[in-house]
Amino acid sequence: MEPRSSQNSARPDGVPEISPMAGPAVGLSSPLPRDEAEVDVIVADPRWHGAVPRVGALVQRAARAAWEASGQAPITIVLDSDRTIRRLNARHRNKNKPTNVLTFEYPAGQPGGDVMIALDTVRREARAAGRPIRHHLMHLVVHGILHLRGHDHHQAGEARQMEMEESRILGRLAVPNPWKNRTGMAGGDQ
Repeated sequence: MEPRSSQNSARPDGVPEISPMAGPAVGLSSPLPRDEAEVDVIVADPRWHGAVPRVGALVQRAARAAWEASGQAPITIVLDSDRTIRRLNARHRNKNKPTNVLTFEYPAGQPGGDVMIALDTVRREARAAGRPIRHHLMHLVVHGILHLRGHDHHQAGEARQMEMEESRILGRLAVPNPWKNRTGMAGGDQ
């Protein structure tokens, strides 16, 4: 995962524009409270539905927990394939291989952004770590949202601070601490 950057602030190709007037996000039946993020979940690769039961609701829950009271902002989580993520990783980071998560901020002055997650990479990493795929997915959603909130992990100190925040949020979601037995999955520069 590579953190967001100011030069990558445009929406990535292939992500549909979502109108704020389009209605409530997946799984919502009423307007959002003032302090919650507007979270849209796009399941671009339908295999996600077979990999994670109730994937839309799970992603919504993790995104809202990570955004907390940072104010209302539109966030789009796109669940896609390694092929799509590899293409975006090549275009925006000059790395022609898939990665677990990519984060794109909206243009300067606009809160929110897009978080894109690759199914096959998430499956491989979860299997390698002996973790349920749903837990790893929630971790990557939290990781991506923390980047949108301004967190980074280029330096050891900021990486540790970000890991602690991830662990705190995941604990509230009843997801075991992914950093307890380090495998370096989220935040790795793949």
